[in-house]
Amino acid sequence: MGNDRWHFDGGGYSRIVEPMGVRLMTAVWDDIRRVFQLQSEHKWAAKTSSLSERQDKLSRLRSEIVARANDIQAALSADLAKPGRTPYAPEVESMLTAIDDAVAHLEDWARPLNVEPSPNLLRTAPTVEYEARGVCLIFGPWNLPFQLLLEPLVPAIAAGNTAILHPNELTPQTAKITAEIIRAVFDERHVAIFDGHVDIANKLLELPVDHIFFTGSPRIGKIVMAAAAKNLATVTLELGGKCPVIIDGTHDAVESASLVAVGRHANAGQLCLATDHAWVKRDHLPAFLDHYNAWIDNKLYRDDELDDTAMSHIVDEHNLNRILSYIDDARARGAEIVRGGHRATRVADMIEPTIILDAPHDAQVMTEEIFGPVLPVQTFDDIGEVLHYLHGRPKPLAMYIFSDDPAFVDTVIANTSSGGVTVNGFATHIAESRLPFGGVNHSGSGRYHGIHGFHEFSNQRAIVRHLPAPALAPGDKAATAV
Repeated sequence: MGNDRWHFDGGGYSRIVEPMGVRLMTAVWDDIRRVFQLQSEHKWAAKTSSLSERQDKLSRLRSEIVARANDIQAALSADLAKPGRTPYAPEVESMLTAIDDAVAHLEDWARPLNVEPSPNLLRTAPTVEYEARGVCLIFGPWNLPFQLLLEPLVPAIAAGNTAILHPNELTPQTAKITAEIIRAVFDERHVAIFDGHVDIANKLLELPVDHIFFTGSPRIGKIVMAAAAKNLATVTLELGGKCPVIIDGTHDAVESASLVAVGRHANAGQLCLATDHAWVKRDHLPAFLDHYNAWIDNKLYRDDELDDTAMSHIVDEHNLNRILSYIDDARARGAEIVRGGHRATRVADMIEPTIILDAPHDAQVMTEEIFGPVLPVQTFDDIGEVLHYLHGRPKPLAMYIFSDDPAFVDTVIANTSSGGVTVNGFATHIAESRLPFGGVNHSGSGRYHGIHGFHEFSNQRAIVRHLPAPALAPGDKAATAV
């Protein structure tokens, strides 16, 4: 794979990038191997580190993030024009929450699980103990470049691992500030970061690490899994998928449409959990479109012009043209473009919020993860139509159901599969840190967040300790040992 020219994207495409010079790549490869050797030796010290030492490292990471919060927001704005927020950017807030959760609960997470022995093994003490996996390789995506690179690092450190990080090259300013934070907090024996060209990612994948955590597209996830198989490394894949929305019209119409709009336009739709396409009960369609359009007009426009400060921009020209090509494909196949459908007039790297009605099921907007502010809408009369469609598609990372009919909700959940489900909300299942987050099959493998992340970065080790035989009273005969 050393000469492959592919790139870790957060959507569903590959971008050709010219390889680094041979001399420079050789120097970088030497440095990567040096750091890997350091971490391979240090992982045993990290494994036996105390919980308080791990908590201290996480607290130092938190302090550095807080100290650099303005720099992080500036980097995110430079890379993706992400709207600011007081006091912290959403990605910073998410990181602080993850660190606080780990520091507060690490002692509970790490406590060995005592198991009741089987009847024929009564003089034993079986336990499940959590040990570090070892050297972990963590790849971050470009859509949430700060949060989704460092968020997996939190449970990796909590579980006693060492880690090598690779931020995505499409967000260079965020990669730069992230590297500065990591190097300020950690010795490279413990946590190191290699930012920059995609050839570095290829080289990192050649390392015989113990665990790989990758966030990105399903297609690149297959490459990561194949690389991991060469060394039998364990893998966590947080991938994408076309997350469907199903609306039967029984839930509040304004709230349903507004939350779908939030899910479609957050980060300009460049989210793996975005509301990718909506199935709306036919008689509810006019109300849905009215309220969805009203949300867009109120939240994303100013003086009848798209507000370039209200929504993130598309990450690069390649992605922007990709999204526009999906719209053109749907239009050419006879779909109705209800709203938008073109590049923003005042801002070159934005696309007008777009609604596409009744696109053919083989149109690109229905087969490819969109990763943009474009919502395909399909109508249905009977839920069986929707279920039949979903049964023929890969399992998504998330599913959203808007309904006040418990029987309807139960029918959809029982007859579908996805990484998670939120009913009458957007992505609430990821906000609840006590729930496991992850995909299934095409949308990923493994789980993290909270204790589930600690377990994901740990080997759950089965240990049985034989107990000494009880002392015999004078005159008793010895029993047969169990």
